[in-house]
Parts: sequence; C-alpha cells; structure tokens
Amino acid sequence: MVHPDHTYLNLVQYILDNGVKKEDRTGTGTISVFGYQMRFNLSKGFPLLTTKRVPFKLVASELLWFIKGDTNIRYLLQHNNHIWDEWAFEKWIKSEDYTGPDMTNFGLRAAEDEQFAKIYAEQMKIFQQKVLEDEEFAVKFGDLGPVYGKQWRSWPTESGDTIDQLKKVIEMIKKSPDSRRLIVSAWNPAEVDEMALPPCHSFFQFYVAEGKLSCQLYQRSADVFLGVPFNIASYALLTHLIAHECGLDVGEFVHSFGDTHIYLNHLEQVNEQLSREPRNLPQLKINSEKKSIFDIELEDLKIEEYDPHPSIKAPVAV
Repeated sequence: MVHPDHTYLNLVQYILDNGVKKEDRTGTGTISVFGYQMRFNLSKGFPLLTTKRVPFKLVASELLWFIKGDTNIRYLLQHNNHIWDEWAFEKWIKSEDYTGPDMTNFGLRAAEDEQFAKIYAEQMKIFQQKVLEDEEFAVKFGDLGPVYGKQWRSWPTESGDTIDQLKKVIEMIKKSPDSRRLIVSAWNPAEVDEMALPPCHSFFQFYVAEGKLSCQLYQRSADVFLGVPFNIASYALLTHLIAHECGLDVGEFVHSFGDTHIYLNHLEQVNEQLSREPRNLPQLKINSEKKSIFDIELEDLKIEEYDPHPSIKAPVAV
C-alpha cells in the first residue's frame, strides 16, 4: 500500500516539477497545475497526514458544521475553530460599522510586517469576541452566506422549497446502493456571488461495491499546503460517518482536482514537509451508540495512535 503521505507528497513534488506560475485572486501568486487525482484506501488507516500535524478536531468540527447546515462561524468559534475567521473578518472590516485601523490586504501585510501583525491580531480578537457574545453582530458579520452547509442541507428550488441533498443521498445509499446518482453538489451558480468564498470542494459522489462505501470529490481549486490535508481528512471522515450509518465498510476516497496550486509564500514550508518521513497512520473511532450522522457531536469522534511530525505554519491567502 502506498502511504497517504507519499500520495500527497507526490502531488506536491509534481506541482514543483511541472507547475506554471500564475497570478491569483489574493495577489500572492501560485505554482499551479490543472488536473490531478489521488486515491486513498480508507480500510488501511485514517489518512490524517503524519509529515506534519493536521489538527483533527478542527477537521471534525468544520465537517459537523457543514453537516448541520450551518453557515455562521459562531459554532466554529465555540469549538475553538478559527479556519474560517478571515473571510468573516473581511466582511466586517469592509463594512461601514468598522471604525478601527486600516486592514486592507491584512493577510499579506500580517505575514510581512510584524508591527501590523500585532494590530491585526488585536482587531481579530475583538471581532471574535463580538461574534461569540453579541448575537446581532454574529448574525450580521459571522455569517458567510450560502456556503457548503446551506447547499448540502437546504439547496433552494424555484418553487421556494429546499432540497436536503445530504439526507437524500444517505437514504439512496440505503435503498438503492447501485445508483449512479449518489451525488451532493455545493456549487450553486445562482448563489455563488452571495458566498464569502465560492466552494472549492464543489461536488462529491458515493459508490457502493462489495459492501464498501467509496467517495470521489471534485475540487475546483486546491491550496495544496494548507487546504488539501484538511480536505483529505474531512472527506475521509464523511465517508466513514455515512458508512457507519448505512452499515457499510469503507472503501476508497478518490480526490480529483482542477486548479491545483502551491502559493509562492508556502514554498519553504512544502520543502520542509518533503524532507520528512511518514509515520504510522492513526485510527478513527466513532461512538457506536450514535447511529445517525446527524446525531454525531465532536465528542463522539476520536483519533488514536496519532504521532505526527510537528505542525508547519504558513499564512492564509484571503
């Protein structure tokens, strides 16, 4: 079996060897390739990368946030999860309600200017506290628009109704496991412009064979250093949870990409990760008393025997 870290690091090396330099929305610049696919055998261990620490609780709480159909970062902040903070923060600093220091291009400036980074951290802390403590503020500035959870659980129809895609696909897996329509889409062209960030992991499909559930994700845009390790773990976890509810074993997670890129300010970090040797994979434990994916809470999920290399920090491109 190819170790999941090697599968991932092969992607990193492929981009370094074959990628082209491109400008991007954030102004950071990338090395990019178009089209790539990775496969992970989920029965051989949980694919939480070991060549750097990937915080499982952040992966799990974000996924549960999607599953709940939530689009407000308040739930994430309540679980000490800050991976969506920058997009909500950007909404606040661009509003007439914000009267603090100039935060233009805060992501790039914080990475390059130590004094500004302190000012930015102070404003971010103020923002986080307001979201947690002020419900009206949270509604106005904590919501990210109709992002993943909204599309998964409440896709709007022309008649004014909604479609619970996730619930429907689970019912189909139970009743019609050979269906070729076991699909959930987060990409809704009618609402993309209302989202803080259009869905990067935009479309996924399930496949049942020989009592095993597999999942393939199409990701239109992939931040390979910061985002992809989370995406691998998140969709592996989703596959485990749905297999758990449906009484199936897990098969493969197939990860297919469109624009697959490394940001230019992540090159030092990816080279450090490439120098590390993979370690043994951890194991995922799900509370067996919880049968439905919609009843699972963070405390029902555990990762055991995880002994990764240290984390590697890198700036988020916003």
